[in-house]
Amino acid sequence: MPQLVKQQIGIVAIVVENYDDAIEFYTQKLQFTLVEDTDLGGGKRWIQVSPPNSNGTNLLLAQASSDEQRQVIGNQTGGRVFLFLQTNDFWRDYEAMKSKGVVFTEEPRVEEYGTVVVFQDLYGNKWDLLQLNRAPN
Repeated sequence: MPQLVKQQIGIVAIVVENYDDAIEFYTQKLQFTLVEDTDLGGGKRWIQVSPPNSNGTNLLLAQASSDEQRQVIGNQTGGRVFLFLQTNDFWRDYEAMKSKGVVFTEEPRVEEYGTVVVFQDLYGNKWDLLQLNRAPN
């Protein structure tokens, strides 16, 4: 019998201007957990953060090291929403983020699929805060 193919996206890299500023934003304003911060030498670090109680994908905070990389900071998807932060309590997280100064680009709205609002990270990348009407598969 053939082996079942099982894959998942484990890490998504996000280009940041400064490691420490990014760690502060994600851990203080979004309440993410600092999973790893390993010095790789030469000014490089391997830094992973993760939403609280997440069992999924981590973010790798990758400090820009070239002009080409610096040009995409804050606009990694050409102005589209880049990442989707799913929650089990939209209003709890929305109010907590708002109280910590997270920038929202619109008012929360209820759609057929759930409750959603667009916010920006410290560099301007767009995210959705999203509570689905049904539990994700």
